[in-house]
Order: sequence, then C-alpha cells, then structure tokens
Amino acid sequence: MTPCTPTLFETPAPSTAASTAPLAERMRPRSLGEFYGQEHLLGPGKALRAMIETDRVPSLIFWGPPGCGKTTLAHILAQETKARFVFFSAIMAGVKEVREIFKEAEDAARAGHRTILFVDEIHRFNKAQQDAFLPAVEKGLVTVIGATTENPSFEVIAPLLSRCRVLRLQQLQPEELSQLIGRALADREQGLGNLELTISDEAVAFLAEAAQGDGRKALNTLEVAAGLVQGTEITLDTMQEALQQKTLLYDKGGEEHYNVISAFIKSMRGSDPDAALYWLARMLEAGEDPLFILRRMIILASEDIGNADPRALQIATAALQAFQMVGMPEGRIILGQAVTYLATAPKSNASYLGIDAALAEVRRSGALEVPLHIRNAPTKLMKELGYHQGYQYAHDYEGGYAQQEYLPEKLQGRKFYEPKGHGYEKNIVERMAWIRQSADNRRKP
Repeated sequence: MTPCTPTLFETPAPSTAASTAPLAERMRPRSLGEFYGQEHLLGPGKALRAMIETDRVPSLIFWGPPGCGKTTLAHILAQETKARFVFFSAIMAGVKEVREIFKEAEDAARAGHRTILFVDEIHRFNKAQQDAFLPAVEKGLVTVIGATTENPSFEVIAPLLSRCRVLRLQQLQPEELSQLIGRALADREQGLGNLELTISDEAVAFLAEAAQGDGRKALNTLEVAAGLVQGTEITLDTMQEALQQKTLLYDKGGEEHYNVISAFIKSMRGSDPDAALYWLARMLEAGEDPLFILRRMIILASEDIGNADPRALQIATAALQAFQMVGMPEGRIILGQAVTYLATAPKSNASYLGIDAALAEVRRSGALEVPLHIRNAPTKLMKELGYHQGYQYAHDYEGGYAQQEYLPEKLQGRKFYEPKGHGYEKNIVERMAWIRQSADNRRKP
C-alpha cells in the first residue's frame, strides 16, 4: 500500500460527496472562504487563521456544540496544509485501529506527507485508549485534532491535553445560519439550486432560530422543507411542518421575552413549582438562552430565598456549572431540578433589603470614621494614636461573642438586617436573640 492510497479510515475531500448524501454533507465548506462562523478563531490576525497561514498547525482539541463546524474545519485544515486527512470515530474503533493509523502515518511521513488525524467524539475514549495517542503526538508523527461537545478539562487526560491546544468553537449565530440557508438554496452543484425555490423571510428567520446554532440541523431541515413545498416558495407553514413545531409567541428581544421571564421569576417567588416549570418550558422551547435563565435563578436564590435556605444559592450556582458541562438536551433536567428546589424553598428577602438599606445609609451619611478599637494597628504610631486599643477578640469570650460596637458612632444601634424567621432564618433569629440577651446581661452591674 502506498502512503497516498486511501485506507479504511482516510476520507475523501468534502467536494466528492455523493449527490444522494444529506444536504448538510453535500454543503460542507471546501475552503475557508465558504466557512461560516468562528470569527474569533478565523478572523484576520486570530489564532487559528495564523496557524493555517504560517502552516504551523499543532495538535488541537475543538470543543463546541453540535453542528458548529468541527469536522468541516478539520477537513479544511488538512486541505490548506496539504496533509492527509484521516477520520477516526471513538464510537466505531479502538486502540488496534489507532496503531494501524500510526503505521500508515509513518509510511506517509517517509514519503513526505503529513497526516491530520481527526478524532470525532474524543471524550468517548477511556484513559487507556487516550494514552495510545501520546507517542505519535509526542513525536509529531500525526497532528491530532480531537472534537468534543464536552468540557475537555474533564474528559481528556491531562498528558494529552497538555500536548494539544484547546479551541472553543461557538454555535452559529442566526445571521450566519441565514447565510448558510441562502447559499444552499442557490448552489446548483451541491445544494438545492436546481429546484429553483425561494424562501420567505419568516421561514428563514424561524429556521435560523429553531436550529439553535446547529448548521447541520438547519440544512437537513431545509432539505425536508424543500421536499414538502407546494409551488416554488418555502413558507413559514412549510418550515414549521418540516420541523414539526409551531412558532411560540416569544421574541427574545421584545415584550413577550420580558413577560415570560417575569412570570417565571414570580412563580418561583410565589412557591408554585408547577407554574415555574411551565414558564421554564416555554422559554426553552422558544430557544431562550439557558444561561440567561440560570443567571436569573441565581439572583432569585439570594434576593427571594436568602438565608431562609442558604443551600438555594449553592444549588443555583451548581446548576449553572453543571449545565455548562452537560449542555442541552440533558441540561433541561438540571434546570428542572433547580427550579423546583427554588420554588419550594422557604422565602425571605431580608438579605436583599439589608444590603439595600446599608447602601442607602452610606449614600446618605458618607464615609463615617471607623471606630478606633476596630482599626488595624500595624505601626507604632498607630498604636500610640489608639488604633486597636480596647478591641475584644470574640473567641476569648463565652459563646464566641464579645459585647462591643462595630458601627460608626453616629450609626450605633442601627439595624439593617432583620431576618423574618422563615426556614433556616429561624435559627438566625434565635442566635441574634441570644446575642442581645448576652449583651444585656453584660451591661448589668
């Protein structure tokens, strides 16, 4: 076998895709000029473009959502750098096949051909399987480009991760998807151009939103719609039928966006988990950014629950972190769990009212002097001026409490935090009552 002979794993360039292949496969960009999105990596002067232009592409990990162009970009890298492109799926092959690829890459290297090994879903390999890549990467025998939808920090072993540069790919934006749709309808060679179809602006906008940043989903849905069309125009109704979903009244930049998020927050504040789940589902189904929803939940955990259940903030924050690791569609489960917890948790806005009252006082009274006894005294002069003098170290007293003033003199006795006694705040009320009683007892002669 000569090094340039295609093997079981080596794939032809996208331009040779059969006419019977799905539209998304046929429309794979064949050059950087045809590639949509990832301007943060491919724009003038950006990292990946510089690697290509200088012909110095290291081993890479492409981390990004489905349909953002990970496989296509690897194909283009191979073409731009005149390298052999070998596709390898973590689902279909194992260590034995990896070694076969490395042997072929070695033969190719002797003939002056570089090899780019594209490893799809690299996160599905276990530690031992990932270890098999290390020698070839270390020697520069192959340039590995791994693709993953999962956070590589958790899914790729440290030795391999340290030898690769991680590039974060972003989901395609609606305007980029709109351009992709237009190109597919116009392309007579690989696309749908021979059908002479037009598409309404409403249908384009609907598909660009419904695809949720996934170029593959957008193109394959467009192909289904083209098969359903009556006449020569793809209408909104046709596109909805192709997707088997109807448009929800929800404009992410308009009034309904604010109406629904308001209903969602008020449902959790009002301790109605069923309503909260309904409004959550409305937002998810309409394509709202789940991270926007999660950020609002974190705010609610402090503003409306606070110390009535201190775990609420932990759960909301953990939900955000977990969602970033998992993504959709499984992320809906994480959202559902967090929403039901927040909705059913005891409520108190005492912390929220407390910080706002304190801020209002600072704005009203300005920068009042710090009492001398609670100032730090790192120098001899400060000690001579009375800094820190009379300070009582709380741990030297019974119950870890020392009776002394901490507020500026003009504000002594002022209360900002008034816990309401709901949930865990009941414990805080009891603790504060004990502190007041201790203070009273110590004042008695």
